[in-house]
Amino acid sequence: MIRYIKYILLFVVLISPTTTNSHPNDYYSYKIIEMDVYKDNQKIGFSNYFFNYNNGILEVANETKFEVKLLGVKVFSINSNGLEKYFENKLISFNSETYQNNKRKYVNLKLSEDKKEFQINGSSFKGTTDIEKIVGSWWNHDILEMNSQISPVSGSVKGQIVKTLGKQTLILNNIKYETHHYKLLSKDPNTPDDKKLNFDIWLDKSKNLIVRIAYNKLGQWEYRIKNFKKN
Repeated sequence: MIRYIKYILLFVVLISPTTTNSHPNDYYSYKIIEMDVYKDNQKIGFSNYFFNYNNGILEVANETKFEVKLLGVKVFSINSNGLEKYFENKLISFNSETYQNNKRKYVNLKLSEDKKEFQINGSSFKGTTDIEKIVGSWWNHDILEMNSQISPVSGSVKGQIVKTLGKQTLILNNIKYETHHYKLLSKDPNTPDDKKLNFDIWLDKSKNLIVRIAYNKLGQWEYRIKNFKKN
């Protein structure tokens, strides 16, 4: 009988949906995380995160700017600003405005009054989704533990899977990082190529820092950590 009960409990664990614990508190002591953006190994801009923790609320502001030129002519550009707010490790709001090749995209997200769902008004999605989601921002290592993410540019919701590839030592801006290498992919294999998630991500667990992100889309793109400061 005891063995039978153990089998039942194991079966319940295997079929039950997993939940994840959010860890924005890992960043309460951070002041800034600066990342350089590269295209085909040429620096083209930056993506910086600014942290402010006050009265129990963590605010994370992001500024991203870069442009790609071909024969001296600008062919692609991003100019984006965003602000995430967390209370007791839970996302309560996110707002962003992005100009991609001068086309405006946006996200206005807030936690519902009953705290059971996110209400999203975005340029690509308008509606609600459950709170087991994360904004796809590169400062937050929780992205490697979630089953889906919310686009910080347009508000679209995308399922994802994350695979662990092993450990790797990286030296970036003359600083050594002992990292774990992950692969983040779209859960739906039928996702159109221009919408697919396909990122390599390197996390230094000792610092709770994502230090490098790489992906291929009409060339090789990378976000590399430049600097970080703590209070």
